[in-house]
Amino acid sequence: MTASDSPRRSRPWLMRTYSGHSTARASNELYRSMLAKGQTGLSVAFDLPTQTGYDPDHPMARGEVGKVGVPVVHLGHMAQLMDGIPPEAMNTSMTINATAPWLLSLYIANAQNAGVPPDGLRGTTQNDIVKEYLSRGTYIYGPEASRRLTVDVVAYCSQHVPQWNPINVCSYHLQEAGATPTQEIAYALATAIDVLDAVRDSGKVPPDRFDATVGSISFFVNSGIRFVEEVCKVRALTQMWDRICSERYGVADPKLRRFRYGVQVNSLGLTEAQPENNVARITLEALGVTLSQRARTRSLQLPAWNEALGLPRPWDQQWSLRIQQVLAHETDLLEYGDIFDGSVVVEGLTAELVASAQAELDDVLGMGGAFAAIEELKGRLVASHTERVRQIESRELTVVGVNEFTETAPSPLESDESILRVDPEVEAELIADLERWRGARDSNRVVAALDDLRVAASGDVNIMGPTIEAAHAGVTTGEWAQALREVFGEYRAPTGLGGVGASSASLASVAEHCAQMAGGPPRVLVAKPGLDGHSNGAEQVAVAARNAGMEVVYEGIRLTPAHIAATARDEDVDVVGLSILSGSHLELVPEVLACLDAEGVSAPVVVGGIIPPADHQVLRDAGVAAVYTPKDYELSAIMADIAELAERARSDAV
Repeated sequence: MTASDSPRRSRPWLMRTYSGHSTARASNELYRSMLAKGQTGLSVAFDLPTQTGYDPDHPMARGEVGKVGVPVVHLGHMAQLMDGIPPEAMNTSMTINATAPWLLSLYIANAQNAGVPPDGLRGTTQNDIVKEYLSRGTYIYGPEASRRLTVDVVAYCSQHVPQWNPINVCSYHLQEAGATPTQEIAYALATAIDVLDAVRDSGKVPPDRFDATVGSISFFVNSGIRFVEEVCKVRALTQMWDRICSERYGVADPKLRRFRYGVQVNSLGLTEAQPENNVARITLEALGVTLSQRARTRSLQLPAWNEALGLPRPWDQQWSLRIQQVLAHETDLLEYGDIFDGSVVVEGLTAELVASAQAELDDVLGMGGAFAAIEELKGRLVASHTERVRQIESRELTVVGVNEFTETAPSPLESDESILRVDPEVEAELIADLERWRGARDSNRVVAALDDLRVAASGDVNIMGPTIEAAHAGVTTGEWAQALREVFGEYRAPTGLGGVGASSASLASVAEHCAQMAGGPPRVLVAKPGLDGHSNGAEQVAVAARNAGMEVVYEGIRLTPAHIAATARDEDVDVVGLSILSGSHLELVPEVLACLDAEGVSAPVVVGGIIPPADHQVLRDAGVAAVYTPKDYELSAIMADIAELAERARSDAV
């Protein structure tokens, strides 16, 4: 018997790749291809209009359709997405939050049409709205309404979809927003407590089902490059969650107290410079959540080496899947018990993290919980991220290929074809598809379903029953979300810029120059057009501009080009900075430029984000003054450029 045949060998985790693009049919082809290559679960990425509740013909969806995920507008798209993939045999994770009740209802309705009842479904809806306010930005409704929708999903699944994880509390995105391990642990646990307290207090889950409901809560964790620290972090989370389930909720069954978590390893640390180094980073980061048997992840998805450049191709995703398969099937990782039991280093650091995270958690609970403390937590994360950026720029924190060891030979992996580009015609095709769908459905049934949905939202009826009926009736994503907007309204999360983070000597030098400029310090508008909610970069630019002595206008995410132009006019800004990470820059930037021109604004425009090299000249030809990408990590240099642009623009205007 070989070591790999040993009966003590543990089962591998679920292996996923986070994917979806263009259309439901194209994504289905990708899923079936990856499943044939050995992937054991699905992780569905939805496009931004789907995540934020807009149909593809809505003005806010312009340029965003199919870019960072798959558009699912109606039940027909869900059927296309899952075509040939038996719902009863698949474990499906859906990265969806504000519209989680809707996408889960589409999934359930599609399964029902295939003869599979809800209790036969297994999978996860992310459904953690707190981290959307703090990091990812795909919220729609305010905290109270959003928590109510989350409670309804949890309660419905408890009774009807018991094998489903109705919420995946996400510490992943907190780390992406700059959270320290202590903050990551504390804020995730605070969110879970807030949701479970609300479920318990709602009365929508019978007391005899509550323990099982606690056991259905899962987590989605980040794993960074400091993999010893990451091992200790998940061990700390495991210990703390067990204690919370036992002491706060009285759960006696140890199986229901398990810290059930999935992972995507760190995307924040992936670099555009020398992107081949990302393969080593991804592999090492996977170790942080697989080495410790007692705290090992239940599912793992690895990003592709080129995600800092753009949308990965199927081959890139296959490479990431193969990393998992080599780790699980070729190494001896799964042949042993927990190799860290008794380790002085690991047990010591784990204890330190438990103590610091408990103190932070107690602080958050003392503020009323995660939902009540959103503004404070956002400010803390912006400050933590500012410190991380400062350390990279000062070289206190080494990033290989970025601020150290930058000499490199040309990479044979990089070319104009090294990322997947979504056909611009997809948006028009989806709009035409939407028109056909609306024309073929029973309009009376649609009206009745939406009326029932509004009534449920206005009262205390669980939203899931009317939502599933709406899915069957042919309601669209935008119509569902709009009906709830009419009841709950919309929300704009805090920016976290209330306090300016730590400065640096290089930014202080720029500030001295700005203070001496004729006409006073430059006024800079930092703006995020479209639906891209990843605001970390924009926030750091805004903080750096303030530390560089500039006057900063920053209104947060999801702004229309017309609004940006009107703000630039009204605030009389010297420079307009646009941040776009969703791949929609070629559509949105020219539209912003046209709106600025129409408003008579002549301020130079700079653009930052994940922008492939081939698009830089296109943007410059359109009138953009400068393009910055993740490799441009020296914020002081960017601020010096902006100050020079402002000075030149003022001189030209005289």
